[in-house]
Amino acid sequence: MSNGIQITGEMRPGFDTILTEPALAFVAQLHRMYEPTRRSLLNARQQHQRWYDAGNSIDFAMESSSVRADPHWKVRPAPADLTDRRVEITGPCDRKMVINALNSGAQCFMACLEDASAPTWQVMVEGQVNLRDAAAGTITLEDKGKSYKLNETTATLIARPRGWHLDEAHMLVDGERVAGALFDFGLYFYHNAQRLIARGSGPYFYLPKLEHYLEARLWNNIFTTAQSMLDLPLGTIRATVLIETLPGAFMADEILYELRDHITALNCGRWDYIFSYIKTFQADPTKVLPDRSAVTMTVPFMAKYAAHVVRTCHKRGAHAMGGMSAFIPVKDDEEANTKAFAAVRADKEREASLGHDGTWVAHPGLVGVAREVFDRLMPEANQLGVIPEGTATAADLTTAPGGPKTLAGLTNNINVGLGYIAAWLRGQGAVPLHNLMEDAATAEISRTQLWQWRVSDVVLDGGETVDAALIERVTDEQLAVWKSQVGDNFFATGKYTEAAEIFRTLVLADRLESFLTVPAYEHYFAK
Repeated sequence: MSNGIQITGEMRPGFDTILTEPALAFVAQLHRMYEPTRRSLLNARQQHQRWYDAGNSIDFAMESSSVRADPHWKVRPAPADLTDRRVEITGPCDRKMVINALNSGAQCFMACLEDASAPTWQVMVEGQVNLRDAAAGTITLEDKGKSYKLNETTATLIARPRGWHLDEAHMLVDGERVAGALFDFGLYFYHNAQRLIARGSGPYFYLPKLEHYLEARLWNNIFTTAQSMLDLPLGTIRATVLIETLPGAFMADEILYELRDHITALNCGRWDYIFSYIKTFQADPTKVLPDRSAVTMTVPFMAKYAAHVVRTCHKRGAHAMGGMSAFIPVKDDEEANTKAFAAVRADKEREASLGHDGTWVAHPGLVGVAREVFDRLMPEANQLGVIPEGTATAADLTTAPGGPKTLAGLTNNINVGLGYIAAWLRGQGAVPLHNLMEDAATAEISRTQLWQWRVSDVVLDGGETVDAALIERVTDEQLAVWKSQVGDNFFATGKYTEAAEIFRTLVLADRLESFLTVPAYEHYFAK
């Protein structure tokens, strides 16, 4: 305990170089200034959800109509190393991943301390160590007889802190937990801003899961304060906001406006967007989605969402980043790779043709596939001059598509939900499952869709009613499937039994939990 600051997590070797007294004081100052606002905004989210649950519709906000109507304001132009972002690779912050991603040939690496990382104390602090060394250009690794170091040319580093909803249980300020977002942002910014600037880059961030322009205003105020505390000019920090919530899509203009001195782009975070759609309309039986595999970017409400993001960004001088195709290369399976590469190529062609300025991949082996598409269809550094025709209405963004609701879809939700949660409990946040790279959004879609199907008494195409008994039976069956695949490690280290307990509890609960990671963090990682 020092100056009201307490660290309760284990101090492993090297942690003292990140958790320094000045760095922790920096985070504590941000906490003391902005924690009350964060808490009030989280309460506002609950109030908005109660509004939707009562049958009220979601629409563009009346109080900010003047912002949307004003054609004159623009965001600050992007710095040189964020002008061309045609391929970005994403992943967690373990040391090998950071080196390989920076060396991948992508323009940017989004180093994820959020959904691609399990928020254990060790993962969060080791991630900061790795990102500090990456920002300095000194990161190396010796592993199993192999040496890893950075190439002469590397991707631009962008960090993604945790969302506003997650606490960091192992840092207390005046007896209160700090926000995970402030812990992640504050330590990264404090340690790395100056060294990134000295190397010709800057402190760049991806901001997840914003639901309201006031949440963007909070980030903008934090950026302004943080820059002032380190005597850096306004606009040194640059942010990209993930439009991965349905409420956030309705406030894309306003989010850009609030962050106009610091923002460079919006991103279509498609998987969390589907999760947010289900969560927003959890009480509306007319908004029940079909099998996850049927909710592609070509269904009307998803296609309208993507066009809306591109249109909004380019009118304001911001880049519009595409999302991540979850396919990954399959080792020693040429046929599977041919299909995966074709699916990724088609997805990236759709994005580039719509006007996106770049895209995401989850594996270094896919950088070349995405790069070829954007080099061919986007010969310039970006496509800021491309503005899709039309406008997006509330109906465009909220009308549920038709499609199959099948026992196979329900079974896949349970299988993937168990597989991901088990990996998350083992400390993995990005997990290859069935030739797809999955993060926390996977489990969120799986459990919220099953919850909504159950409370809506959905009858599957095969005639089965989705009820507690069906979910229990298939969960038991899929536990047996995982046991047969995992073998001896199933009980010892697999965490599948614990994963099933979490999954059942959430899917069969009377009330839909906003984020599965919140109660799971409290039970497994907050100690």
